[in-house]
Amino acid sequence: MKKVVAVIVAAGEGVRMGDGPRKQYLNIGNLPVFVHALLAFDKNPEIDHIVSVLPESDLSFCQGKIIALLHFNKDLQLVAGGASRQESVYNGLKAVEDDCDIVVIHDGVRPFVSDRLISESVTGARKYGACIAAVPVKDTLKIVRNNAIQKTLPRDQVWLAQTPQAFRYDLIVRAHETARKEQFKETDDAALVERFGGEVYLIEGELLNIKITTPEDLKIAEAILSISNTA
Repeated sequence: MKKVVAVIVAAGEGVRMGDGPRKQYLNIGNLPVFVHALLAFDKNPEIDHIVSVLPESDLSFCQGKIIALLHFNKDLQLVAGGASRQESVYNGLKAVEDDCDIVVIHDGVRPFVSDRLISESVTGARKYGACIAAVPVKDTLKIVRNNAIQKTLPRDQVWLAQTPQAFRYDLIVRAHETARKEQFKETDDAALVERFGGEVYLIEGELLNIKITTPEDLKIAEAILSISNTA
């Protein structure tokens, strides 16, 4: 039977967080940010295997000081990332075995991904080939050049992309390999599929599915965790 594999990408440098540990290793509650994401996928019944992409220099540390101290129900494989997010995702994809049908790509610094988002993204990828989580914007969006507004975008047509982003394995590998050949760079995997002619469908994401990027995000995450623990 074909497998569903989660590729959790946490290989960034975390420069916007300032000095100190990389953002994926900062604690929310008593666990590092990326571990919250790993555990969410570990408990989801749709997922068969997890690939965690981390900085190459951190693999031994993460295995010995973090992963070995926790219990995972599913096979968890650590893979070295690359010089960019796109390269890191590609490294994760190449580590996936041939019996994979669907791959779910998720930012390791989005610790509060829900069961619903994981399961619905897998269902969407099975049906359409490519499916991502996104949320509609609430604010009015402006295109600006030199501090002058050039255009106001129609808010009802603009969504904010999140992860998870799920794809047929052959589709997303082909998109990445074509991008590498053409030296094309993008900030998310859906854009690679779009560029090379694939249709990508949306499921509605969640506002609590935040990405930890700045110290302020970490404070918000602590508040979310506190509310979740008392709910």
